[in-house]
Amino acid sequence: MNEDMMTDEERASVSAPSDATHAAPARGKGVFAIHTLGCQMNVHDSERIAGVLEADGYVPATPEQIEGRDIDLLVLNTCAVRENATERMYGTVGQWADLKRTHPHLQIAVGGCMAQKDRDRIVRRAPWVDAVFGTKNIGELPGMLDAARRGEGPQVGVFSDLDSVDYFPSNLPVDRASKVSSWVAISVGCNNTCTFCIVPSVRGRERDRRPGDVLEEVQRCVDQGAKEVTLLGQNVNSYGYASGDRFAFSKLLRACGQIEGLERVRFTSPHPAAFTDDVIEAMAQTPNVMHQLHMPLQSGSDRILRAMHRSYRRDRFLRILDKVRQAMPDAQISTDIIVGFPGETDEDFEQTLDVVRQARFSNAYTFEYSPRPGTPAAVMEQVPHEVTQERFERLHDVQEAITADIMSRFEGRDVEVLVTGQQGKKDALTHRVTGRERTGVLVHVGVPEGRPMPRPGDLVTATVTHAASHDLIADPDPAAGQTYEVRH
Repeated sequence: MNEDMMTDEERASVSAPSDATHAAPARGKGVFAIHTLGCQMNVHDSERIAGVLEADGYVPATPEQIEGRDIDLLVLNTCAVRENATERMYGTVGQWADLKRTHPHLQIAVGGCMAQKDRDRIVRRAPWVDAVFGTKNIGELPGMLDAARRGEGPQVGVFSDLDSVDYFPSNLPVDRASKVSSWVAISVGCNNTCTFCIVPSVRGRERDRRPGDVLEEVQRCVDQGAKEVTLLGQNVNSYGYASGDRFAFSKLLRACGQIEGLERVRFTSPHPAAFTDDVIEAMAQTPNVMHQLHMPLQSGSDRILRAMHRSYRRDRFLRILDKVRQAMPDAQISTDIIVGFPGETDEDFEQTLDVVRQARFSNAYTFEYSPRPGTPAAVMEQVPHEVTQERFERLHDVQEAITADIMSRFEGRDVEVLVTGQQGKKDALTHRVTGRERTGVLVHVGVPEGRPMPRPGDLVTATVTHAASHDLIADPDPAAGQTYEVRH
């Protein structure tokens, strides 16, 4: 899963308190802020971290407190997927050390995938950290902080045997960053053995939640005002495989379609090997399931896919996309691609370019391969950096041209946008709200003069007037026959 799929607002890299918490008169046990690195699963985990802390008496920091560094607890939720995430973790913790020197009362906690993987190293390199907690130790954080505050030294809570822990983050309290769009985890962990990936060793084996529990949480989200949910899993479409029900995920999608008030359902990320026709049919036939698909390719070379231990080949991948588009011609399909995987030749890379041209992804989140210690690919023969960089730039140029063409086709069309907020303060004079249309494209909608500003959760149907490189502008003029309608 990919952090670049989200806007800064959606990523919620610093915990964003609700309007009610802005007015909190007391500090409780302390004022906290959370900084999140990585994927949607991490963002959802940060919502659980916030919920656990609030249940213990901590208070989320207001934007003013964050700006003024008036904070008692800083939590870093880390990622271990890519090398730059590791560098960002140590860079951030280093900056916080400077802050702690001037604010001795400040506590620092580090959690997430890097904490699970490198707990001892973090304690050695950053002895000013008060608590290091693993991916399945979120509920223990308040007690660890209490122990550190009592002078018992840095606390480490990390389960070594992840598969022995019957744990779902959804069993913990939650403070959702968005009241309009909610994350709902349907599984945790991963059973695949991709040679470049460290997720199984930091998240454990795949475990599914019961369908009834998932649907109860979705219903709670809707009852609390959510119009949209995104179902989360490392391999979301293999849901139910462990129990022998290979149709469980499509059944879950259809069941979400029966929940009154739920306008939109999305999911991420599926695995091509488990992407079956019943899922395509459920997407096409369930009105509130959006025609948006993030399908990781990783490479267009069968030889490299074998080396990656990816259990599909390029022809199967392209056949899936053909079936999706036959059932849903408006589908927007994005992907992940790794450039410079060990052993990748010029011919392998050209095959990737060929698949990209055929697939016509709306977006491709491309990464230069970086070795992760502990993975099989880390000890394979590496591609020289300059070669990887040149290939990365070529792939970027090819994909950008495809994206620009796809985006240009939105101009003049009416789109339905679920409003999540206003455009940034710098753009306040444009009188725009922002959100995503049904297939997931970010849209900034101009509010015609004299019309009230739509609120988060409203659905605005508007005519697209301009297509930028990765988002759309809809500044419709109703007097000229362009559409602008709001549904509350």
